[in-house]
Amino acid sequence: MRVRICKVVGFLVGWVLALAISGCSVVAVERSTDPVNKDYPSGWSVNPAGELGVDQNWIARFKDRQLAILVAEAMNQNPDLRATAERVLRAEAVARLAGARKKPQVSGQISGLQQKQRFPGFPIKLGSNTAESYGASLDINWEPDLWGRMRASQRAEVAESMAQSQDYRAARASLAGQLAKAWFVLGEAMEQIMLAEAAIEVRVKTVASIRERFAAALEGGLASQLRLAETDLASSRASLARWQAERAQAQRQIELLVGRFPAGMVAQPRGLPTAPPVPPSGLPSELLQRRPDIIAARQRYTAAGNRKSAARAARFPSFSLTGRAGTSTGALEEVLDSGFGIWSVAGSVVQPLIGGGRLRVEERIAGHDEIIALRELQGTILRAFAEVEQALVAEEFYAKREAAVADSARLAREAAEASILDFADGAVDALTLLAAQDRKVQTAFQLVSLRRIRLENRINLHLALGGDFQFRASR
Repeated sequence: MRVRICKVVGFLVGWVLALAISGCSVVAVERSTDPVNKDYPSGWSVNPAGELGVDQNWIARFKDRQLAILVAEAMNQNPDLRATAERVLRAEAVARLAGARKKPQVSGQISGLQQKQRFPGFPIKLGSNTAESYGASLDINWEPDLWGRMRASQRAEVAESMAQSQDYRAARASLAGQLAKAWFVLGEAMEQIMLAEAAIEVRVKTVASIRERFAAALEGGLASQLRLAETDLASSRASLARWQAERAQAQRQIELLVGRFPAGMVAQPRGLPTAPPVPPSGLPSELLQRRPDIIAARQRYTAAGNRKSAARAARFPSFSLTGRAGTSTGALEEVLDSGFGIWSVAGSVVQPLIGGGRLRVEERIAGHDEIIALRELQGTILRAFAEVEQALVAEEFYAKREAAVADSARLAREAAEASILDFADGAVDALTLLAAQDRKVQTAFQLVSLRRIRLENRINLHLALGGDFQFRASR
């Protein structure tokens, strides 16, 4: 009996597969996914040659082991990044679900029914009847995708899944960049605090020296000059408090990015690292194949086009095929007896006729979505080019500016040292001494801030070039 049921089921499965193969002769046309205008330059305006490749190890280039350790921790603990990773897994599951809809659906069923019916009568009862019914069946349902609607929907979900993967890549790089910038803000705060403390120490001595001259009524000890010296001392103390607040905020920002409670307990760097060499910029054409946001936008354009194809195919007739093989009997022990076998095969065609123009409007909406995705892709590419150009230009001028400010800070330091000796000899007044000291302090502060800004621009350049990173700790 089981053999005969298996033969019937095998016949149904073979028949369904034959229709599936024949239906595959009508396939959805693959779309062109390269709509981007190829009229882009062969090189960057600042660096026309453009070395090939991109720096994939830019975090380690700063030679800061603690930074590398924090980045590695953030990759595992940051809740926003973990949520983005979960979205990737969800998108992959949705793509698999879309593919499952194309396949025949097979289900097994076992049923049992016991029913009792009473027959009332007057003046006597006519009795009752009890009936039992048992059955077992194997059902097959399949909708041949003759017009490619389900295939187009699956391709759209696969493209969306790939876009989500690129979003995760971009999120990882962005998180590493944010963490490195916060770490450099903390490094700047540490250096500025040391400068402010040194300035306070010098200005305390200066105030004391001018006060002695004022008390002795010597030249260079006027009351106005004493008040100016005291003003500079108060400003230095205010600067110290400011940078101490910056340090506390940076520590908590780092802990937040890493995924810790922001208690301000993160380790502190000694200062800012030296800017590493400028990374290879590559060519503009390479950027299209490397930047995760560009790849994601391209995949979303592909997904929008496939959804448009699916919306167009929804206007065509849909076919469905069903088959069943099993048994039906009134005795439970006979449920597997082939003598009580039943089977059925059915097919149906559904053609949308009147729907208030819904399907046509849905296709039009999908067409608008495709154009929107195209414009977003083009905008993403232009922004990517602009980010690289701006970072390269800024790097060039930051380097010149840092060299000039470093030279200015050196001269101001030498002038401040000379003014102390001249003031002690009576060669200059207190105003000259205060001006020299203030110039030394301000140029030192400016140089540290400029070094941090240049490091941030270096991070922007790495992100703009689409370079991934390895977050192992450097030694």
